[in-house]
Amino acid sequence: MNRSNREERVRRLMVTGPPVLPPDLAAEAVRRGTRMLRRRTYARRVMWLLLCAAAVAFTVWALTARPWVEPPSETTPPLTGW
Repeated sequence: MNRSNREERVRRLMVTGPPVLPPDLAAEAVRRGTRMLRRRTYARRVMWLLLCAAAVAFTVWALTARPWVEPPSETTPPLTGW
């Protein structure tokens, strides 16, 4: 597209004026925006709930399994009765 074609298209756009928009466009945008915000809020709450549930489950597992304690040695029997 050369310069004269671009200028002609711009002139046509300026002469015709802005396009006609539907009258209920703003109301529809507000309705969709509200719905999107509700979905995001719901998703955020669900993610926090899952994160808290995972933290509680990990804490319960760690307290019952005690992974930081070294397991007793089973390679040699204990020496008793010397």
